[in-house]
Amino acid sequence: MKVLRACMAASLMVPGVAAADELALGYFMSPRHPMNEHVFTPFADALAEASGGQLTIRQFPGGALSSSPPGQYSALLSGVMDITFALPGYTTDLFPMTTTISAPGVCDTAESCTEALLRARDLIEEEYDARLLAVWANEPPVLLSRDRPVRNVADMAGLVTRVTTSADAPYLAALDASPVSQPVSVVNQNLTNGVIDAIIVDPSAIRSFSLHEPANHITVGLPLSGAAFVLLMNNDTYNRLSDEEKAWLDQVSGEALSRAGGVGYGIAADAGIRLAIDSGVEVIELTDEARAEFAAAMQPVLDSFLSQELRPGVTGGDVYTLMRN
Repeated sequence: MKVLRACMAASLMVPGVAAADELALGYFMSPRHPMNEHVFTPFADALAEASGGQLTIRQFPGGALSSSPPGQYSALLSGVMDITFALPGYTTDLFPMTTTISAPGVCDTAESCTEALLRARDLIEEEYDARLLAVWANEPPVLLSRDRPVRNVADMAGLVTRVTTSADAPYLAALDASPVSQPVSVVNQNLTNGVIDAIIVDPSAIRSFSLHEPANHITVGLPLSGAAFVLLMNNDTYNRLSDEEKAWLDQVSGEALSRAGGVGYGIAADAGIRLAIDSGVEVIELTDEARAEFAAAMQPVLDSFLSQELRPGVTGGDVYTLMRN
């Protein structure tokens, strides 16, 4: 057997014994998630076509191989799956260059944020002990709240706010909010039960995780940027492929696949906002004055990050400038 991992165990597909031509792609979301439509399935279809069916992908959605959203990268490294979808922002300390994308002022759409990541791809690849098949971003985040509408910085005081990435936490703290890091899979219930007061998240999650149900207010126009997502392949799996198989895989991954992820998140974000509006959620667009107030409050945190050394010889400012150019 060349690679992989797919066998039946008590009616659940788990890795272990592999079909000779099949790669296991695991992710924690539902197969109805937009990234299945825009990235995972097109990637699998393209690989099957390029290889004439000799190298294929089997999807394991819903956490079938690893149920922990922050644990996808470690599961990949341990060989639980061959390919995984991961959010570097869950472990910012491991991926500070990738998560620079979330800093204020880098980009303002999923597509422009994806292009920013691609400009820094050479640096980003160095952070992973895995092969980077694609890297893309979602839309800059909105703020969803249940009880308190947010129209200015003063409204953020004391709000227990779930952040998309831990890199966002210092910026929320600068607004006098109380940031907490939580997987997106639990935030609907936590906002419903009052465990948190608000959610910072890209608007595509409104539809994917039914966030229009517990939220009564959405604030748009925050001066934050998108979050990064990666599609990674286990290095041992890739190295065991033949040269021909590697060529097929390389042909259908990379920049085009990355850009498809950005486009998909842009489409999903628009759908999320429309769903919120149709459901009667109040949409609050920050005024220019309020947006400037938010940016000014966050600026000292940004200045500190820009001067920070992310690795020997590379500062946050170096990566930030590369992404913005």
